[in-house]
Amino acid sequence: MTDHPATPKSRRERPAKPALTREGIVTAAVEIMRAEGLQKVTMRRLAQELDTGPASLYVYLASTDELHAAVLDRLLGTVGPAPAEGTWRERLEALLTAYTVMLFEHPALARAALVARPSGEHYLRLVETLLALLAEGGVPAAQAAWGVDVLLQHATATAAEHATRAQSAGTEADWNALTRALRDASPDTHPQIAALGPLLLAGTPQQRLSWGFQMLLTGITHTPTPAPADEPLA
Repeated sequence: MTDHPATPKSRRERPAKPALTREGIVTAAVEIMRAEGLQKVTMRRLAQELDTGPASLYVYLASTDELHAAVLDRLLGTVGPAPAEGTWRERLEALLTAYTVMLFEHPALARAALVARPSGEHYLRLVETLLALLAEGGVPAAQAAWGVDVLLQHATATAAEHATRAQSAGTEADWNALTRALRDASPDTHPQIAALGPLLLAGTPQQRLSWGFQMLLTGITHTPTPAPADEPLA
């Protein structure tokens, strides 16, 4: 006797899918990024993962760029608060370093962060903490407001640069070529490079990152912002 195939269940008999939420969509996006890379975090791939249509996702996120910004904001939640001990500059540097390290761990996200504009609670918390530390150091409000942007740009660009190098097959060869070019520069044609060649390559990545933050903090602290265009400079 021939077995009959099982009768397909009606839509009413199937288990109900969980309701879509922005939080659930971002959670799925983070999981896809960790497993497959940020390039796979698209509306189409997410819709497949969540068993829905791409159009359903646009109710919660307007574009892939907004999705990537939301993923970045979610991962900012893993960046702990500033340490309780140390000077305000030391605590601020520690927080920025933690942000940079988080981006190091997600190379594609580091590059996307150069143009992503997160606006979620974790990004706001990071900016709030940075502003509070700058205020603690006596940095004028306008300089602190502009300075936060510069500090985050430095951290993000550093992470993106290292992420790009880490994924490039010719990184070591390029570095060796640069080292030779600087070392062999003629003092007749490139006197400054010939004199400073070793210093141009000196320092560990951590030392250079730290120096960059401290240099920027010194500049932010001592460089007034310009007056608005409709107001004369004092």
